[in-house]
Amino acid sequence: MKPATSAASVPVVRFPPFELDRRAGEVRRSGLRVKLQEKPFQILEMLLDRPGEVVTREELRERLWPADTFVDFDASLNTAVNKVRTALGDRAEAPRFVETVGRRGYRFIGPVETAPVAPTVVGTPWTEATTEPAAAATARRPPWAAAAAAIAAAALVAGAFGWSRSHAAASIHSLAVLPLTNLTNDPDQEYFADGMTDALITDLASIRALRVISRQSVMRYKGSRKPLPEIARELDVDAVVEGSVARSGLRVRVIAQLVQARTDRHLWARQYERELGDLLSLEGEVARSIAREIRVALTPEERAELGRVRTTSAEAYEAYLRGRYFWNGRTEEGLQKAVEYFTEATRKDPRFALAYAAIAESYGPMGYLAYLRPAEARAPMKAAATRALELDESLAEAHGALAACLAFYEWSWAEAEKESRRAIELNPSDSTDRLWYGLQLSLFGRFEEELEQKRRAFEADPLNLTVGVGVAVALRDLGREDEAIRQLHKTLELNPQFGMAHDHLAMAYLDQGRCPDALAELGPGGGAVGQSTLGYVYAVCGRPAEARRELADLERRAARRYVPASRFAEIHAGLGERDQAFAWLERAVADREPSLPGIRTDRPFASLRSDPRFAVLLRRMNMPPP
Repeated sequence: MKPATSAASVPVVRFPPFELDRRAGEVRRSGLRVKLQEKPFQILEMLLDRPGEVVTREELRERLWPADTFVDFDASLNTAVNKVRTALGDRAEAPRFVETVGRRGYRFIGPVETAPVAPTVVGTPWTEATTEPAAAATARRPPWAAAAAAIAAAALVAGAFGWSRSHAAASIHSLAVLPLTNLTNDPDQEYFADGMTDALITDLASIRALRVISRQSVMRYKGSRKPLPEIARELDVDAVVEGSVARSGLRVRVIAQLVQARTDRHLWARQYERELGDLLSLEGEVARSIAREIRVALTPEERAELGRVRTTSAEAYEAYLRGRYFWNGRTEEGLQKAVEYFTEATRKDPRFALAYAAIAESYGPMGYLAYLRPAEARAPMKAAATRALELDESLAEAHGALAACLAFYEWSWAEAEKESRRAIELNPSDSTDRLWYGLQLSLFGRFEEELEQKRRAFEADPLNLTVGVGVAVALRDLGREDEAIRQLHKTLELNPQFGMAHDHLAMAYLDQGRCPDALAELGPGGGAVGQSTLGYVYAVCGRPAEARRELADLERRAARRYVPASRFAEIHAGLGERDQAFAWLERAVADREPSLPGIRTDRPFASLRSDPRFAVLLRRMNMPPP
C-alpha cells in the first residue's frame, strides 16, 4: 500500500516547471495549460505515479489499449510517448523527464513533488459565484481562467512545501522578463502582450540594484521551448519572470511569476485584473512586488517612479502599445506606423509624456538609417523629446532621445553627454543609451570609457547583435584587433546574415592587411552603407574598376531616394581622390548627417586627416582635431 503522500494519492503532482492536475485532466507549465491528448496524458500520469520505476510496455498496453482494441500497439505507444516529450520540451537522446529503458518500457526521472489542491476562487470580476453545474461554468470561463487558477495554486504550494524562498530571493541580483504569452487566442492582440513585456522590463530596469536584460535579447525566446535554466545560463541571470496576458474588451488579466533560474524553483506568483486604463499603474505594482520578493531596497526616487501613472486614458495607452509593436521592428514602414500611433496617443492624452518620448525615439533611427533626410528627422525628434521632459523629467527614454539629437544632429557634445548620463542614471539597464554614449566617448578618443559603456550594454543585452558589434568596435578603437574579430564572429553565430557585423569584420581584416578575407565578408545587397563599404574595400585592395562600379550603383540609388553624402566620400577617399571626397563631406556637413562625426575615427577617412580641410570640418562639428 502506497503512503498517503505518494504521487498516486493526490490530485496535483508537480515536476517543476510542470504540474499534472488529475481533476482538471490537464498538464500546466508555469500555470499555463499545455496541450496534451488523452492517451499521452494517461501515460504521463502512470509514469508520475511511480517516479524512478520502470513502467513496462505491457503495463501500458493493459491500461491504455485493452485486448479487444485493434491498433498497431508499438506505433501507437511510440507516437503517444513522443507527444509527452514534445509537450514537456524533452528529448529521448538527453531526457530530463521521460527515459526509455531498453525495450522494456519507460521511467520518469525528473524530481516529483506532490501538492494539495488550491481552493476554488469564486466571486472575482471574471468568474462570478454561481450554482450552475461545474461543466457549464467551465464552458463559460475565458480560455485563460485555468491558467489563472493554476498560478494561485502554485503560490499556495510554494508556501505549503516551505521552499527556502528567503534564501533564494536574497541571491537574486539579475533577472530577465521573458515575453509574456498572449492567451487571448487572437494573433491581432500580440502587440498587447509584447507591449506589456516591454513595460515590465522598463519598470524593473529602473531599479538600480538589479541588472535587467533588455528587450532585444529576451524576445529571441518568444515561443521557445527551452528549459528556463538553459535560458538563464545563456542570459547569465539569477532569475526569470514569466507569465501571460489575457484581454476581454477593456478588461485585462495579467499573470506573473518569479522563478529562480538555477533550480527552476517558483518563488512568487500572482494574478492581476485591471481595466485597460489602469495598466500603467499595474506594471509598477508588479515591479514593486518582485522587488519586495527579492529583497531589493528601493530608493525614494525609484519607489515614486514605480508608483507613477503615466496616463489614465485607455485609448491613449492602447495606441501607445500598438506603436511600440511597430517600433520594435525598426523597418522604415514600421517606424512610420509607430509615429502615427504615438501621435494618436498624444491626441488622446496631450499630457502622455511617454508617447512624446516614443515619437522622439522613432525619428532617431529614421534619420540615422537614412529613411528620412537629417533635417526631416531632427526637428520633430527634438521637439518631441523636449515636450516629454517638460511633462516628466524622470523619463529615461526622453533623456536618451534628446542626447542622441544633441550629439549627432546638433553636435552639442557637452549637453549631449549630460543627457546621456542622466538617461543611464534613470535606467542603468538600457543598452541603447549606453551604446550611444559609448559612441560619443569614442569620437573624443575616450576609448577605455567607450569599452566600459559598451560592455555594460552587452551585459544588459547579450543577444543584441548591434551591441555585440559595438563591443567589437570599441576593441578595434583600442587596437585589440584579434579580440574584435573574435567578438564579431560570436555575433555572426547568432545571425550569419547580419550585415553590420560583416562590414566591421571586413574593416578589421583590412587593418591586418587581409584583403581577400575582407572582400569575402562583403557582397551586394547591403544597402547604401554596405555598398560604400564594399566600394572602399575594392579601392584600397587595388581593384579601382570594381570600386567605381559600386560608386556608379550608389549614384543610381541616389536618383531614387536619399543617400547620405558621406557614403560617396568614403569611396572617393579609398580611391585617393581627396578633392571629390572633401566635396561630398562638405555636403554632408551642410546636411548635418547624424553619422558624419564618425569620420574623426573611422578607418575610411584616415587618409584625409593630414589635410588642413579635415580639421576645418571637425571645427564645424564642434570637435577637436584628430
